[in-house]
Formats: sequence, structure tokens, C-alpha cells
Amino acid sequence: MLLRKLVRYASVSAVATVTGLVVLGVLVGVVGMPAGWANVVATAVGTVPSFELNRRWVWARRGHRSVGAEIAPFVALSFLGLALSTLAVHEAAVWADAHALSRLARTAAVEATNLAAYGSLWVVQFVLLDRVLFRRHPTASAGGA
Repeated sequence: MLLRKLVRYASVSAVATVTGLVVLGVLVGVVGMPAGWANVVATAVGTVPSFELNRRWVWARRGHRSVGAEIAPFVALSFLGLALSTLAVHEAAVWADAHALSRLARTAAVEATNLAAYGSLWVVQFVLLDRVLFRRHPTASAGGA
């Protein structure tokens, strides 16, 4: 059961990542939006399929969506990830500049930091979704005891 959830969760992450990258590319490359703002919009857009697919497919939740109990915490987790990864990437770039790394090495450091930040957050988010946000509540016994 856990392995199936992890595989589905990884698949949902891939869908959300591709969605976000397409939106980011269109906003930066076609519309000409500044990259930082485009990244915020792309994260917001990618959060929608991520929430729905995680809720329905990974954790098999149906019915009413609670804004306070499900949607708001999920969005907060997504944007916390955006903020933390942006900070980590910025610090990696500052470190690379301070060490006068080549453009290729600087880019590699920034991308490795991005992957490490999102990878760490991916694990934390899975645990929070599984144990808190989409947790199955135990049903009362037949006798009510």
C-alpha cells in the first residue's frame, strides 16, 4: 500500500512539474513576464493538478473539499516549498559567485541545490499528506464502543 502511494505520488509530482514548467516557459518566453513572478504563477498553476491528483488518486479521497482542512494547508505547503527552494538556490548562487565558479559549475550548483531542496521537501510533504492532511480517520466500531 505504501509503495503504491509513493509511486502514485511521484507520478503526480511529475505531472505537476511538467505543468509548472510549461506555464513558466510560456510566461517567460512568450509573454515576457519576469522570471520570479512567472515562477510564482507557475507554482500556483501546478498546485491545482497536484492537489486534485494527490487527493483523489494517491489518497483516494472523494467528496467535499475542505478549504481550511485540505486546500489551504496544501497550498501553504506548496508555497513554503517554493520559498525554501528559492532561498536555497539563491544561497547556492551566492556561494558559487563567492568562489568564482565557472558558469557551468555555478549552474550545476544551483540545479543540484534545487533538486536537493525539492527532494527533501518532497519526502516531508509526502509524510504530512499521508499522516495529517489526507489521513484516514478510524471508523467507530459497530457496537459504538
